Order: sequence, then structure tokens, then C-alpha cells
Amino acid sequence: MLTSRLIGAARQFSTTAVKRGGHGGTPGENLPFKLSNPYAMTVKFILFFSIPLATPFLILRHQMLKK
Repeated sequence: MLTSRLIGAARQFSTTAVKRGGHGGTPGENLPFKLSNPYAMTVKFILFFSIPLATPFLILRHQMLKK
């Protein structure tokens, strides 16, 4: 009887903690940048993915052109 009460209390506490977690809302609400301007978002996306992708090729080109 005591164990069933403890299990019930633990279950009730864990579900209320999840409910009050604050992870709800609109998609993109918790991102560190704004999604309202699609052109700025496109530029940031291109820079974020193209610079790390191009860096090894630029380093290789630099090393091959050195005399």
C-alpha cells in the first residue's frame, strides 16, 4: 500500500515536471536567430554550410600552388 502511493506520487511528479518544462510554443521560438526574414536566413544558411565545406579545398589549392 505504501509502495503504490510512492509510485503514484513519483509518477505524478514526473508528469508535472514534463508539462512545466517550457518546451512548447511555435516552431523556431527557441532558436538563437530570427526566422522572419527569409533572405537573411538564406544568406546565413549558405555561409554556415559553404565556408566549412570549402576550407579544405582552399587549403589544398594553397599548398599545391606554393613553390
